[in-house]
Amino acid sequence: MFVSKDNYMFEMIRTELADAVGADFVNTGDSDKFGHSIDYYWIPEMWHDRGMPTPKPDFVVHPGSAEEVAKVMKIANQYKIPVVTWGGGSGSQGGALPIAGGIILDTKRMNRVLAIDEESLTVTAETGIIMRQLEWAVNKRGYSTMHLPASIACATIGGFLAHRGTGVLSTKWGKIEDMVMSLEVVTPTGEIINTLPVPRHASGPDLTMMFLGSEGTLGVITKVCLKIHPKPEERQFRAYLFKDFHTAMSAGADLMRSRLRPCAVRLYDETETLTHVKKVFGIDIGSGAYLVFGFDGNKDIVELQMKYAREIMEGKYKGTDLGSKGGDLWWKNKYKFFYPGYMFHLPQAFGTLDTVADFAHIEKVYWAMKKVVNEKFPKARFIGHFSHWYEWGCMLYARFIFEGRDVPQDPREAAALYNAVWDAAIRAAIENGGVINEHHGVGLKLGRYMKDLYKNSFPILEGIKNTLDPNHIMNPGKMGL
Repeated sequence: MFVSKDNYMFEMIRTELADAVGADFVNTGDSDKFGHSIDYYWIPEMWHDRGMPTPKPDFVVHPGSAEEVAKVMKIANQYKIPVVTWGGGSGSQGGALPIAGGIILDTKRMNRVLAIDEESLTVTAETGIIMRQLEWAVNKRGYSTMHLPASIACATIGGFLAHRGTGVLSTKWGKIEDMVMSLEVVTPTGEIINTLPVPRHASGPDLTMMFLGSEGTLGVITKVCLKIHPKPEERQFRAYLFKDFHTAMSAGADLMRSRLRPCAVRLYDETETLTHVKKVFGIDIGSGAYLVFGFDGNKDIVELQMKYAREIMEGKYKGTDLGSKGGDLWWKNKYKFFYPGYMFHLPQAFGTLDTVADFAHIEKVYWAMKKVVNEKFPKARFIGHFSHWYEWGCMLYARFIFEGRDVPQDPREAAALYNAVWDAAIRAAIENGGVINEHHGVGLKLGRYMKDLYKNSFPILEGIKNTLDPNHIMNPGKMGL
C-alpha cells in the first residue's frame, strides 16, 4: 500500500519513521536520495552519465541500533514498503539499488566495536562499521581480522557479510564466512534473533550460513562476532614468471595440493601481465604469466614453507624467479589496481566476471569465457587473473573492457550490449563447471541466472524467502527472488 510523496499518507509514514529512529535520521531530500541511487554497478553509473533518471528511495533512514531497525521493519510491513539495506555503497552488482523505491536503511550509524575477547580471540561489532575502522581497532591490541579486501576503506563489514566477501589473504585465512562466529539479525517482520554462539556444532542446521550471502533479502544483519588473529611475526612474498598461463596454473595448483599454507596466491594471464600488471608496477617484468604467492606466521615456519614452494616453482615447472622484490611489488601495490589512474572507468564499459571452480574445471571455465567474449564481442578486451585459491580450486577474476568509442551513446543500447556480454560469459562459466559469482554477490546484475545455476533446488530458496519475508519487502528484485 505504498503512496506517493504528494499524498498525506506519505507524511504519516515519515512521522512514524521519525518516531522510530529520530527526526534527524529520516531524510527525504533530493541529495540524500540521489546519493543512495547509484553504487559501483556499471549500468546505473552509465545511466546517470547519459542523463537518465536513477531509481531513488522515498526515505533514507539511519537507524542507530538493532531495536531501531526492528521498529522500521514493523512499520515497513504494516504499509508493505520495500526496504533495502545500504552499507558503504561500494557494491558492483546493484545489490543496494532501491529499484522499487521505499526505504533505504543506511546502517553506518551502527558503527561501534562492542567487545574484543582476548581469551577466545574474537571481536564483536555492529555491522555499519567501515572495515578499515574495525581492522584498526583490533590492530591497536596487536591483532588482525585478516580480512583485507580492496574495498576495505569504503565498505562496511555488513556488506561483506551480505555478499560473502573475500580479502587478499583468503587462501590461508578464509573468506568472510570462515571468520564469522555468530550473527545478530533483524528479520523482515521485525524480530531480533541471534544465531548460535559458535560456528561448529551438530545442533541442527546452521542459521548463520543461511543469512550470510543473502544480500538483505532475508533480514538485516546488525551485529557480528568475528575471529581475530595475532599479527604474524613474518610475511614473505615471491613471484615467478611462467612461459604460459597453463604452466603457471599447474604450478599454482600443485602449490595448493602440496598442502603448504600460503596466505595469498595471485596468477595473472599473459594479457593482464603485459598490460595491467606492467602499468601498476611501473616496470616491465617480461612476457608470460605472472604468479605471486606469500606465507605468513612464525619466521622459521614461513622460511621453511617458502623453501618447499620454491622447489615446486623452479624444480618442477621451471618458472623464472622474480625474487622477493617481484613478490613485494604485488603486496605493496595490491590495492593500487582499483584506484584512479589504474582502474577502469567511464567512458569505458567494463565488468568483473568472477567465478570459481575446482582445479579439474577452472581452466575449462577460463578458456570458455575467453572464447565466447572474444568471438561474440571482438571489440572487447578480455583479461583474467586468479585471486583466491583453495585446497580444491580457485577463483577466476575475469574482466571485459570496451573502450569508450565502442560503447553506444544511447543508454538502452549500451545496457543491452553490457547485458549480452554477461549472458554469454556467465552461461559459459556454468556450462563448464563454474558458478555465477565468487565474492561480489548476485544483486540485480546476476539475479536472472539463479534458476539456471540452482535448477530444481531454487524453489527451496524461494520457500525460505516466502517464510521469512511474507510481504516480499526485503530488497525486492535481487538475487532472482
